[in-house]
Amino acid sequence: MEKLLAELGRSFYARGWVLGTSGNFSAVLSRDPLRIVITSSGVDKGNLTAEQFVHLDAQGSVIAGSGRPSAEAALHLALVRVRGAGAVLHTHSVWSTIISEAHAVRYGLWIEGYEMLKGLEGVRTHAHREWLPIIKNDQDMPKLAVMLEAVLREHPQAHGVLLRGHGLYTWGADLMQAKRHLEVLEFLLETIGRARSYNPEI
Repeated sequence: MEKLLAELGRSFYARGWVLGTSGNFSAVLSRDPLRIVITSSGVDKGNLTAEQFVHLDAQGSVIAGSGRPSAEAALHLALVRVRGAGAVLHTHSVWSTIISEAHAVRYGLWIEGYEMLKGLEGVRTHAHREWLPIIKNDQDMPKLAVMLEAVLREHPQAHGVLLRGHGLYTWGADLMQAKRHLEVLEFLLETIGRARSYNPEI
């Protein structure tokens, strides 16, 4: 699993979605007891290797691997608990950051009419309306995890969440579904952002 996560991380870096040491990725290794694998903190995703991951238990304690887990591990665990996610991917793309600021006053944005929406699990038509919630960022991760859980319960159909001025969180039943959701949502956010440059009313 670590090897596949590392390969995906390097590809996301190549797309400009996790520059510097930004972003973090996780996958569920077992449910009972809960064990996840997640990127170590502060690693360059352009050179990410299978050795730069740690295993965590349900409380976020390291049980295998070296290094510190991502500071946002609590958010990954919240998504696993509330959504039953098998994998969680977090990127810091330019467009997700811009859009999260542009729509922050409305606490989210509706996305509709795009064929790419059909890449989201359960969506069968481009006429689908997808609500992408936006949460105010906070350096207090336990507090932010509580906020995230509340938003997830309020919007059970959402496939992703934006942290304001920060980036995109998305997930899936497994790693390949999470990857698909990430690619779809990043495409849609870039499309909306570029469209706004031509028409600020969008």
